[in-house]
Amino acid sequence: MALFSSSTRDVPQVAAVPKHVAVIMDGNGRWAKKRFLPRVAGHVKGVELVREMVRSCLERGVQYLTLFAFSSENWRRPQEEVTLLMQLFVKALEQEVEKLDRNGVRLHVIGDLSRFDPGLQALIRQAEQRTAGNTRLDLTIAANYGGRWDIMQAVNRMAEAFPEKAAAWEEGDIEPFLSMHFAPEPDLFIRTGGEQRVSNFLLWQLAYTEFFFTPTLWPDFNGEEFDKAILSYQQRERRFGRTSEQLTDNSHA
Repeated sequence: MALFSSSTRDVPQVAAVPKHVAVIMDGNGRWAKKRFLPRVAGHVKGVELVREMVRSCLERGVQYLTLFAFSSENWRRPQEEVTLLMQLFVKALEQEVEKLDRNGVRLHVIGDLSRFDPGLQALIRQAEQRTAGNTRLDLTIAANYGGRWDIMQAVNRMAEAFPEKAAAWEEGDIEPFLSMHFAPEPDLFIRTGGEQRVSNFLLWQLAYTEFFFTPTLWPDFNGEEFDKAILSYQQRERRFGRTSEQLTDNSHA
């Protein structure tokens, strides 16, 4: 059974601070190019910004942070860059998990991890186990992840679990098998770097999420930029299919 309700079946509680923020961290390569640096320098700087983003969420009361680190389509990049990204992932796990644990952050890694080196898979499992009891912030890293992959793997697992319901499955049947079953749907989706698309990220979960696109490149996305995104979110009217009049009536009830 899913731990959280679906925004297409129930109306979620809306708070001034988004409970769950999902981010596509775009623009590392362009940030480096602007400074006549190799692309990997941008990725290194981007990892540093993850640390700042975690701190910003802790300070502002965000409870869930999900970051798109490596998509299933990113394997199409030059082999040298892919290798460097994998090395950065290993280094980050080796260096940051102790700090995450000390600050009460629980780490999850979602995606098809079978393609990763066994050593990296072991580091991921160790990091998740070490931080499993933490409750201040749930940090999820999506690696070798794709929204369509997520839905398909969930469908296959659902079909295996409930064969007797074939052709009569309901939305709630699939939810426990989705990668993000442990978290509420994102309230706020941020994409840095100027692009305005979701790029196969959390396709199921973003049904009623508020979107914020910014031209700011990820290595420049500091706490001040994060506050701009939250301010934009606070100015939205989250109706979840209802009318504005219904919201007004409810507020006076």
